[in-house]
Amino acid sequence: MAETTQQEPRSQEPRREGRGGPGGGREGRGGPHGDRREGGRPDRGGDRGGDRGRFEGPPEIDIEKLISDPLYLDNQAHGVVSRMRDMDSGTKSQLRRLYNAVRRAVRAPENERQQQFVMLRARLAYTIARHSLRSLDSLEKLLLQVTRKNDARGYERFRDLFEAIVAYNE
Repeated sequence: MAETTQQEPRSQEPRREGRGGPGGGREGRGGPHGDRREGGRPDRGGDRGGDRGRFEGPPEIDIEKLISDPLYLDNQAHGVVSRMRDMDSGTKSQLRRLYNAVRRAVRAPENERQQQFVMLRARLAYTIARHSLRSLDSLEKLLLQVTRKNDARGYERFRDLFEAIVAYNE
């Protein structure tokens, strides 16, 4: 009986290798995958790599500096707009819609403001993913910090930053 159990895993191994074919196994996924597919498929793989590199790209915006230093806010707005022009094809209307949502969230009653910003973060994440606006990733991270801090001044500074981004993008 011990012999039978030892033989079963051995008999399954060749089937796994044979079933996947070239590029089908876990080890061979990277290289042969690209050779096998033609046309627009390799570009799709590049997008996946972009998602993994998403957190390496734009520098993180520090909420404390944003609140205390107006020049830092201005520099960060310029940086986001520069990255948008280099990386994305986002439209001004998409930014304006998001900015209007930010303004509404800031004007919400104090007891509802955090919830409004949580939903705003979800909306921003959706817009980033839907329209491939990778340059706005740093704003999404900042929005998480602002929401966790739940400070009226932080919300206002986030709105100011977004307003500056919209203005510099015109």
